[in-house]
Amino acid sequence: MKCAIYGAGSLGTILGAYLTKNGFPIELVNRNVKHVEALQKNGAHITGTVDFTTPVNAILPDQMEGPYDIIFLMTKQLHNPEIVTMLKPKLADDGVIVTLQNGIPEPGIAEIVGEDRTVGCTVEWGATMTEPGCCILTSEPESLSFHMGGMKGISPETLERVKSVLEKMCPVDIEDNLIGARWSKLLINATFSGLGSVIGGTFGDVATWKPANKVAVKCMKECIDVAHAGGVEFAPVQGKDITKLFYYTNKAKQKIAEILVPIAMKKHFGIVPSMLQDLQKGKPCEIDAINGVVCEWGRKYGVPTPVNDRIVEIVKKEEKEGLRPMLANIQYLEEFYK
Repeated sequence: MKCAIYGAGSLGTILGAYLTKNGFPIELVNRNVKHVEALQKNGAHITGTVDFTTPVNAILPDQMEGPYDIIFLMTKQLHNPEIVTMLKPKLADDGVIVTLQNGIPEPGIAEIVGEDRTVGCTVEWGATMTEPGCCILTSEPESLSFHMGGMKGISPETLERVKSVLEKMCPVDIEDNLIGARWSKLLINATFSGLGSVIGGTFGDVATWKPANKVAVKCMKECIDVAHAGGVEFAPVQGKDITKLFYYTNKAKQKIAEILVPIAMKKHFGIVPSMLQDLQKGKPCEIDAINGVVCEWGRKYGVPTPVNDRIVEIVKKEEKEGLRPMLANIQYLEEFYK
């Protein structure tokens, strides 16, 4: 079986390192020449909650030679039309693209390669790249997992084939409810990556700092209200029903949700939002594919999303107008935590 990780940044490098270390050969594809050269020369060095170095097969995109049975897509969504179109002819006849991207990328990918060649997978852990060839795993090892499902036409055999690869790293749950799994991950990203990007902090900062914690709970409620209006049933996250944990209809339940947030996120406190990492590097971020999706669905189904609207507004100012991600930016959300 020939497989590749396209967009082997922090998450992809760690995935590739685990797969390779555990006996599954895979190509790590990245456009960053320095990163590829470091991986080729020194291997992948993974630190943080673990510490190991392993040789990996790293290449540039123009060195890819198909056909590939599985391509794990781990780039940002911003350039999906061009990237997926480029990858399509490199797939084997029964090959699939497995998107591990944020948001809800499957429909757009399926338009290019077909629903019967599109698999969605959510990543339940975080990572940061510190320098070429070196990445930090920011979640506790026992909390690592994937949740995946196929679009219409994907066979159970194909899902099992993909699962057998990802299980070389950590547990994999196959979801019949792919859109529910996507919305569960979107809720987490909209809340903790969105707010973390506003205040320039980690998931732990959002969970434990009282003003951000209060806004986080309201952000989650909006996500749940919007998804329910669209007929989505949230999938459990690592066995937990997040709607039961965090949804509220009165002040008492709202307070309980605020107390539960830091407990539920404890093993992921160290995650630095990927959007924040992009902003710090002066790159465009995925705010439209994360909080922007919540706002879009809110408009579509007539559900107000003032918290998510404001998060999008602030992050776009950070992205385009030079506003620096910092704690003081919580002032722009004051009406939601006072």
